[in-house]
Amino acid sequence: MLPDTNYDSFAEAYSTENESSLINAFYERPAVLDLVGDARNRRILDAGCGSGPLTKALGSRGAIMTGFDASKEMIRLARQRLGDEADLLVADLGQPLPFEDDSFDDVVASLVFHYLPDWVSPLKEIRRVLRPGGRLIMSVNHPLLYPLTNPGKGYFNLTKYSDEHSFNGQRGTLTYWHRPLHAMTDAFSKAGFQIETISEPPYSSDAPAGIIPPQFKDRDSFLSFIFFALRAQ
Repeated sequence: MLPDTNYDSFAEAYSTENESSLINAFYERPAVLDLVGDARNRRILDAGCGSGPLTKALGSRGAIMTGFDASKEMIRLARQRLGDEADLLVADLGQPLPFEDDSFDDVVASLVFHYLPDWVSPLKEIRRVLRPGGRLIMSVNHPLLYPLTNPGKGYFNLTKYSDEHSFNGQRGTLTYWHRPLHAMTDAFSKAGFQIETISEPPYSSDAPAGIIPPQFKDRDSFLSFIFFALRAQ
């Protein structure tokens, strides 16, 4: 079940944009790292690792890293970034993962699940490769984002939609699946996870003033992603 978004066609542009953008480098990635906490000597799987910036950050904090992505181009870029610092492979989150049961202390899934129409099966597979009591830290599009940016569209229906973006000057189309919050939490329960944290954090105080849009100058929070820390039961 490969996602509809084909990152291979704009992998380098997306990776370059991801390095320093407000939304990725100074909002989403710091929030995930905060939820992970102390990573020293923990075996962590980066599910949907892209070109590896989060994999690199966790490895620099002492984690033993493995990463996979459905995009061959993203994995090529991740290998350039990481060398032998992490085990990296091409794999599809919608299919059985090539890991033994109880292989990892934690899994991170950064901006991945909103590309998938079904959450339960992938979550069960992540639960399988996590040790008992391990955690899944994940971020997805906030469930209010779709109805707010598409007036007249319903909040409660599972809905496929696409957005056009510019990544370092190159156009790219991302195709998502909107689902309401209760559908997210229902999927967590069905897959054997308990919610420990739901977070809607501010962006990092380290963000350079020059990359903050004028409408955000008087506040440190905006509606974009929602973050979860889940415990495998």
